[in-house]
Amino acid sequence: MIFSNLKTWEKEKAAYSETIQKAVDFLINTDCSKLEEGKHVIDGDKIFANVMDKVTQEKEKRAPEAHIKYIDVQYLDSGKEIIGYAKTSDALVVKEDNLEAKDVVKYTNEVPNEIDLQLLPGDFGIFFPEDIHRPLCAFGEPANVRKVVVKIAVDAL
Repeated sequence: MIFSNLKTWEKEKAAYSETIQKAVDFLINTDCSKLEEGKHVIDGDKIFANVMDKVTQEKEKRAPEAHIKYIDVQYLDSGKEIIGYAKTSDALVVKEDNLEAKDVVKYTNEVPNEIDLQLLPGDFGIFFPEDIHRPLCAFGEPANVRKVVVKIAVDAL
């Protein structure tokens, strides 16, 4: 997992692959507040962005999840959000397995060693297949957020 902000990306990006740089550069060079909701292709099926306007919820109502085929770059354009984060563990209990159809597995709420990442506008987290993440958790009261989730195919790294 990588946690950063667009303001510091220029100093950090040399440490990451060209593919990850391309994904984050899309966020830097795009006015995400003006994008329509939905899918935006960056590099075919290797890199694309999903733009969404959502309302955060209490953490207990959000399911922890992971992906195998795609890495998530979870970027917060507006609002505030908490994303729960933990490394994968044998103690996790699968609640819903849609890896084959939708590249997502959801777990029950019990996640060992989960920490809360507090995101403000400009912040992003990059979650790899071994990273459990619980997005769209309320930072205080539930609130409206604009998110962009850039998906990077694992085999594109």
